[in-house]
Amino acid sequence: MQETVYRVLRLLCALVAAVPIGTNLGLVYVFWMLVSGRLLETRGAVIPGLSLLGLPEPVVRRAWAAVGQGDWTSARLLARWGAVVEREGCWRAHEHDGYRPVAVDVTGFWRPRLRDCPTVHYDGRAGKALPAIPVGIVARVGSVGDQRLGVPLALVRADPADPSPAAHERALVRAAVAALAEQDVPVFDAGFGVRQVQEAGATVYVVREAKNCTARRAQPPAYAGRGRPATRGALVRPLARRYRGREVAATPPDRVETWQEGEAVVRAEGWDDLVRPDAEPGAPTFRIVALHDPRWSEPLLLASPLAISPRGLRMKRRMRDRALPVTTKLSQVGDGVCVLERRISTWSPFFSSLLSGTRRPFTLAPTQVSPTSECTA
Repeated sequence: MQETVYRVLRLLCALVAAVPIGTNLGLVYVFWMLVSGRLLETRGAVIPGLSLLGLPEPVVRRAWAAVGQGDWTSARLLARWGAVVEREGCWRAHEHDGYRPVAVDVTGFWRPRLRDCPTVHYDGRAGKALPAIPVGIVARVGSVGDQRLGVPLALVRADPADPSPAAHERALVRAAVAALAEQDVPVFDAGFGVRQVQEAGATVYVVREAKNCTARRAQPPAYAGRGRPATRGALVRPLARRYRGREVAATPPDRVETWQEGEAVVRAEGWDDLVRPDAEPGAPTFRIVALHDPRWSEPLLLASPLAISPRGLRMKRRMRDRALPVTTKLSQVGDGVCVLERRISTWSPFFSSLLSGTRRPFTLAPTQVSPTSECTA
């Protein structure tokens, strides 16, 4: 047996070392099924995947029971996994301007044939929400060598009592804020708003805003001497838009900054000392930065209370996109059958030279079953 296999098994055993006896062995079998690619061959069926490992039928039943009835939680496993990664000493958290980015997002496991599925997830290709099992992910961004990786801090499922996307997002934001350590900054994608983040108690954050977002100046304009004094600040529109066939101009920025990235010149426009449009006096302030890159089809709007440069905000957003641990999605083919698609994992800390040919540490790519998709763990 090659050394890589022993290394993977040692890591799996370390992951479940604190789990009660019996459950720990069953989970090792399940995790080995995952990293070896057997679950791909069975298209997500756990019991057939365990059988493909060559396990006797009683062992398969015990492993299945460990998953559904064993004394374990994803939170405990993630905490254990973080300790294992830290003990290895290979992973380093990214840091810019004294802050460490923590990626926050939702991924959906599509279930188009599941009857009465209580949850949905938006699919950009379909242009609407489809039946899916959404999972919220919080991960601290870092790297091993030149490979960007995210170490997961929390996995958040939708609440059965209120499975709506809005309730799920609120729970995810609360979990992200609770998981933050000193110097951590959560970085949210579109769909999360400044309101959600502030209501969860976050004092530092980076949020991607919609292109039609608006804000208000924190301070009302000076009294002009006539009429009722203003109680709210002037409205700020970072981008121009059309409303009922009429062009609505953008608010002039407070400052403009440019820098070179390769052959492109990136232009950043900033508006400072802002509050939400409906905020009460004394509400927490933030600023909005509009990034204009000629390689993009539309500008990128970022909202944050951090006093860092627009280039620093861009770097945090870029690290989130490259290291977010979104690993698995289901796609639907023409006949309505779901086939398993896998993306590069940012939280599987195994060597993959045996199964995938890549020798980057902390990445495992099991044998691909369908040649139409990139297959990694």
